[in-house]
Amino acid sequence: MILGFSTFTWVHTILSLVAIVAGYVVVRELFASRTPGTWTTVYFVTAVLTSVTGFGFPFTKFLPSHWVGVISLVLLAGAIAAYYLFHLAGPWRWVYAATQSLALYFLVFVLIAQLFMKVPALAALAPTQSEAPFAIAQGVILLLFAVITIAAAIKFKPWTGAA
Repeated sequence: MILGFSTFTWVHTILSLVAIVAGYVVVRELFASRTPGTWTTVYFVTAVLTSVTGFGFPFTKFLPSHWVGVISLVLLAGAIAAYYLFHLAGPWRWVYAATQSLALYFLVFVLIAQLFMKVPALAALAPTQSEAPFAIAQGVILLLFAVITIAAAIKFKPWTGAA
């Protein structure tokens, strides 16, 4: 136990934070039509591990957090296929941009939920996460990522080898 959290919780949390940072870099680079190989790999590995380890916490029924994990894994599978199998050819360009951005959104969505659960000042504002401050925070992030996802899918033009 470290600061009241299990080693498993810490590993899951660190994977999540690394995935968010790497995901930010990857999505930011979409706007310059670049795909940074190392950052992309780090993002894929840590984002997949984050979603997979989310199922390692004790539970008695399938929770909304599990659905978020499933959706994230489906999005990541699409991004991985677009990148590694289809090499961003044709429509896989926008599939990659959209799934990368949406998968990052779900990581940030969970981060906000966790912050409202674990940070006392935020927990006081929204103790059940059904209060306005929580809804506003999640709504703002949803709108921001909707814009980012659409813009990334439109702007991302991977190198084709043509001059």
